[in-house]
Amino acid sequence: MNDVKVSKDGQHLEVETTAGKLRFHAIWLRDNASDAGTRSPQNGQRLITLQDIPQDTRIGAVALSDHTLTVGFQPEDKTITYDIDWLVQNAYDRPLPARAGWVAEGIETWDHHLMDAVPSAQYGDLASSPLALRAWLSRFARYGFAKLSGGPVHDQALMGIVDWFGHVRETNYGRHFEVRTEVNPTNLAFTGLGLQAHTDNPYRDPVPTLQLLYCLESSAAGGENMVVDGFAVTRRLQEENPDWFDVLSRHCARFEYAGADDVLLQSRRPMIELAPDGELIAVRFNNRSAAAITDVPFDEMALYYQAYRRMGEIIDDPAMEVSFRLNPGDSFLVDNTRVLHARKGYSGSGTRWLQGCYADKDALLSKLAVLRAQHPEAAQ
Repeated sequence: MNDVKVSKDGQHLEVETTAGKLRFHAIWLRDNASDAGTRSPQNGQRLITLQDIPQDTRIGAVALSDHTLTVGFQPEDKTITYDIDWLVQNAYDRPLPARAGWVAEGIETWDHHLMDAVPSAQYGDLASSPLALRAWLSRFARYGFAKLSGGPVHDQALMGIVDWFGHVRETNYGRHFEVRTEVNPTNLAFTGLGLQAHTDNPYRDPVPTLQLLYCLESSAAGGENMVVDGFAVTRRLQEENPDWFDVLSRHCARFEYAGADDVLLQSRRPMIELAPDGELIAVRFNNRSAAAITDVPFDEMALYYQAYRRMGEIIDDPAMEVSFRLNPGDSFLVDNTRVLHARKGYSGSGTRWLQGCYADKDALLSKLAVLRAQHPEAAQ
């Protein structure tokens, strides 16, 4: 790394780094200054607005070392030093994604081959070791779900797990909900039938981004839990027919839940949600909560239903699923914006009792970022 060049008008510079030559605009560099006059030393928040920066900001003198880049800005006559590694990490001078549907760095899509390497940990290890918690949360962030074994077997034990990384999100179902199933029940409400893989609560806006299910009793044969990577599903759909992916991402579906206690929840969101630059950010799929689809033009409705049907077929394909049994004290956490979950059917006799709750992913990712900063030497 031995070169930096400033454009003739001073509006941008080009610096040679270990990642190659990178360009940065003067206004971007000035806006991202880290000096005490621009950002709070206590919390890193900006102390100025963009309007406080002169519109005709340009680059004057520059100086480059192995680890830093020093830039003088005019007309403020202000000098700021930048860490080269920080510039590389935050560089925006890169090619645009080739097509919509790309996933963020650190996310790994999967299918049934993950069955032999289900991301999991022991409850006692996480309770006693920040490094173990970091490793478990890292695997969750990569795969979108993670299993936990050997926990205590008592009412609301699941709350202790959420306390490790965040806060319970209370809904109209309460802070937690009961999932009780009896084989050959006297009340059909407690059915042992299987459920299609789905995301929870698509009728909420925003949806709960995390769901935790915790097993307290499991004496029935069958009833394995199953997860499907929604991101892998959409990629397969796109490979089979790009028009199917496109129509499900361009048009909104509608979801609705009309429950007791004056609850009527409704949302309007696409089944495949993309960021403006094409990043795949969420999947919503729940046939039981789907309302009439009214936001697709007449000329595209037939194509939409073809895509909807095929997406469901891919979700139901055993080649896409990972399944596991929960015994008392076992639990699993799922990213409800990405991974669909289901339950297989029961046979014979017995009961199954799980408790569930919702939480939000931002707190989990915050905890993971803090643990990574505190233990940078630890493996991912």
